[in-house]
Amino acid sequence: MATTSLSHVYTDTHLHYTHIVPLDFAAVDDLPESHTWTNTHTTRAGGGGLHLPAAVPTINLRSPSAAALVGDACREWGMFQVTNHGVPAGLVEDVEAHARRLFELPAEQKLKAVRAPNGATGYGVARISPFFTKLMWHEGFTIMAGSAVEHAKLLWPLHYHEFWDAMDNYQKKMKSLAYKLFLIILKSLGYDEDNQETSLLSASLNQSEGALQLNSYPSCPNPSRAIGLAPHTDSLLLTILHQNDTNGLQIFREGGVGWVPVTPLKGALVINVGDLMHILSNGCFPTVYHRVVPNETRRHRFSVAYFYGPPADSTVAPLVAVGRQFPRFRAVTVREYIGLKNKHLEKAIGLIKI
Repeated sequence: MATTSLSHVYTDTHLHYTHIVPLDFAAVDDLPESHTWTNTHTTRAGGGGLHLPAAVPTINLRSPSAAALVGDACREWGMFQVTNHGVPAGLVEDVEAHARRLFELPAEQKLKAVRAPNGATGYGVARISPFFTKLMWHEGFTIMAGSAVEHAKLLWPLHYHEFWDAMDNYQKKMKSLAYKLFLIILKSLGYDEDNQETSLLSASLNQSEGALQLNSYPSCPNPSRAIGLAPHTDSLLLTILHQNDTNGLQIFREGGVGWVPVTPLKGALVINVGDLMHILSNGCFPTVYHRVVPNETRRHRFSVAYFYGPPADSTVAPLVAVGRQFPRFRAVTVREYIGLKNKHLEKAIGLIKI
């Protein structure tokens, strides 16, 4: 039986073409009403304002205590930064440079690679946009499997291979790092890759295609009234994020703390727990509610996110020995869960609770 690719799963949201095309940010001097948000839209119920003293943990992956530190960070934060991760700095810089070159193209040129209404890859607005009444100060470019080749040919017919080579190499490095982190996280839960309960999932991850998301948050004329990326959680197991040296990413902390900035750290990558890891950990690891706000210094922010998870036809279920005697969630395929997320966004996780 043929397997379902991740890109096919994401074709379930049929948007009109005009709902996919980002604003031509270079053509506006003022914040348009379509992109003007209020605090009631951007503050989670029960939450406070921006909280400065707290800091997302930073972990040296070469440390002998890395597994314990990663486990603690997953339980307490659902997010951490890693150093000594093995991804060459030159490759990260090259990918960021290609992303910058892409987003600095004229609007009409970028539209040659616009995402189709029933498509999953290419240039366009954030996929979560239909859930909000206001638009985001953001433009993105999604890559799955070999999609970067065809899109790059449209943007740079004579030099497309440079873009593709960088993205392909980066995805390979991200997949390798993500699997390494997955094994470390399993170890922190008391499992190893040879355990019967996890061996099938570990094997399926070798077939994972993952997804790469390039993000651009242009200089905003009124950053206090705009949102770069609205509050949400990520769907898959793990997200690995490179952010340039511009602030904007924030994580929501419960208990009245509110929004905590994730300050860029040179050479570090941000790791966050996604919904499927929350399920796999039987709720021990919180799935991370996060957002991006436009930079107050009006700097152009770029980021590159790699989303890691098993193939679409794989089944994810709680490791029942973790933390609790009984599972909190029913088993779910990746395809089914993404379908729920496409329709219900953050409410999707509650629909599979037992």
